[in-house]
Amino acid sequence: MDQPTDQRDQRLRNLQALVERGIEPYPYSFERTHTSAELRAEHPSLAPGDRVDGDEVTVAGRVMLLRMLGKLTFATLQDQAGRVQVSFEKAKLADYNALKKLDLGDWLEVTGQVYATRTGELTVDARSFRLLAKALRPLPSKHHGLQDKELRYRQRYLDTIMNPESRRTFELRAHAIAYIRRYLDERGFIEVETPVLQAQPGGAEARPFVTHHNALDHDFYLRISLELYLKRLIVGGFEAVYEIGRNFRNEGISFKHNPEYTMLELYWAGKDYLDILALVEDLYASLVRDLTGGTKLTYQGKELDFTPPWPRVDYTGELAARAGIGFDVLDEERLRAWVAERFPEPGAGGEPPLAERPFGQVLAKLYDVYVEPHIVGPAFVMDYPEVISPLAKRHRTRPGLVERFEPVAVGMELGNAFSELNDPLDQRRRFELQEALRAAGDEEAQRLDEDFLTALEYGMPPTGGLGLGIDRLAMLLADAPSIRDVILFPLLRPQT
Repeated sequence: MDQPTDQRDQRLRNLQALVERGIEPYPYSFERTHTSAELRAEHPSLAPGDRVDGDEVTVAGRVMLLRMLGKLTFATLQDQAGRVQVSFEKAKLADYNALKKLDLGDWLEVTGQVYATRTGELTVDARSFRLLAKALRPLPSKHHGLQDKELRYRQRYLDTIMNPESRRTFELRAHAIAYIRRYLDERGFIEVETPVLQAQPGGAEARPFVTHHNALDHDFYLRISLELYLKRLIVGGFEAVYEIGRNFRNEGISFKHNPEYTMLELYWAGKDYLDILALVEDLYASLVRDLTGGTKLTYQGKELDFTPPWPRVDYTGELAARAGIGFDVLDEERLRAWVAERFPEPGAGGEPPLAERPFGQVLAKLYDVYVEPHIVGPAFVMDYPEVISPLAKRHRTRPGLVERFEPVAVGMELGNAFSELNDPLDQRRRFELQEALRAAGDEEAQRLDEDFLTALEYGMPPTGGLGLGIDRLAMLLADAPSIRDVILFPLLRPQT
């Protein structure tokens, strides 16, 4: 990661020379009149040799190209909006020789008139210039760029300097989040903030990160879900709330998993999971239309059409069909026997064979093998088994199932939604079943949260709830193959 010291040493000598000339290398501010994009929009069709009379403009950016031709120098400045060329003539600038001490990567402010060169390149003819920041390390080679994936993740600041497509990915992500906020605000939702540090983690099956609060002398947990505190607000009289925030799960890393990730969660009183399903369809379709002009995206070579209605996929029916199971998959005894024949090997890390694990884990593993990877979608997987859904209301017509769906695309879960369980006695029973699983060794089983149960006993109205992964949404929008490509600073193993 470190650059050769001789290059840094030369830049330090250039810095000293500039200081000796009375130039401040790190001023406090700058004021430009135009970004590169604004300048191009204002002058879209200058003919070669044309010069714009009148007011001067001021541009600022990082020096990405520098060509010194004796008494004439050209530089290309890069700002967030793009690039613009500037030129310097020795006859017009008393401090022209200071340009010899500039390096690629320096920040520069230039004021002058706009003109087009003989080749038609929009250019600012410098009347004055000012150093804004001296770069002491050289940028990666302009020919080879910054291609190493891990280096791009570790030094994202270099990635976004050298790779405009990377910067556009994060701008796209920001636009998507802003759109989601507008969409929900316009429908009467209130954005709220709930605790990141929690005395009792809950709302999902996951291992939490543990931290210690010195003043209280007590261990706390980074939240694994936004759910239980948002439901407390529904109890408290808020009828439509949402939060866009970070969750933290002490789990593995993959192309679609990062231990720190961003979720949208919302809860809507008076609604059930079918109402939430309609909202998800409309939100995705309108968001994609706003960003692209249509409702179709291409992700890793596969076309995704977000036009409602999306296909519905029955969880248990699809699992039985794809796995070739000729009986009710909720028949625990028969399914365990079927699994024992086909998955006899012990699990990783000394886990018992699949057939000997908790029944919810058996169903979830079969779904992960036979169903989710084969859904291109976007589609809704509907009506999950109760045994893997401790926070969802029982299905009103299908025993053993709950009113739950997950939107899925390209074999990837995008979110999770329920008709929320609001019966405090049933919720206690389900938490107790989860605690029994924990006692049997399942470290990811949910914990019994007495404060949440107390809140439920004050009465939570019928409510629909939703969680959507912002990072996976950004993957689809940016056609990014890995979640690390859409998280500015993904978690990496520290370098020693």
